Amino acid sequence: MVQSPPKLITVDEFITNYGDSDRYELIDGELTEMEPTGPHEQVSGFLGRKLNVEIDRLDLPYFIPPRCLIKLLGTATAFRLDVMVLDETKLIDEPLWQQEPVITSGSSIKLIAEVASSNWQNDYARKVEDYALLGVPEYWIVDYLGVGGREYIGKPKQPTVTICTLRGDEYQKQLFQKSDRLISSMFPELQLCAQQIFAAVRSAAG
Repeated sequence: MVQSPPKLITVDEFITNYGDSDRYELIDGELTEMEPTGPHEQVSGFLGRKLNVEIDRLDLPYFIPPRCLIKLLGTATAFRLDVMVLDETKLIDEPLWQQEPVITSGSSIKLIAEVASSNWQNDYARKVEDYALLGVPEYWIVDYLGVGGREYIGKPKQPTVTICTLRGDEYQKQLFQKSDRLISSMFPELQLCAQQIFAAVRSAAG
């Protein structure tokens, strides 16, 4: 029996039918189900809390939306983020914002963090290219399980935070492991080491 190919949908159809659901994102017109685990959500929550504290401490015009999509213009793709820091002063230029929590311009974004899981290939490859093209200045890949390929996190594989900083139209990548303090161009005074992020899961389990 020959299976029919999946029906492709547009970004507008996706936003209309699935915009309020945290379970799906759209990649090249295909509906992709997201299956975050409890530890995945712990890491996302920990990162959001730490960044919110820094935003508040510095009184920056930034915030982290609890539910938001990135629409890649000219494609049938809409990503749902684990953590995204937005610049409130830029939202006036977002054409969809008043009706839907949808971002279309990299200038509105200060930082994106994705927590790697079973679909880590998207985080390390596809999204690196897409976020660079969009002009997102800083992109974190938080691989608390150390599941990424050796070409991304080294050998032996271990939990790693990769911070991608946009230089021109490409990302420069720096890896942080164990007690390394994260170096962020968006939050240069942030006092956070990789091990603190990974411990967020273990402390809750213990």
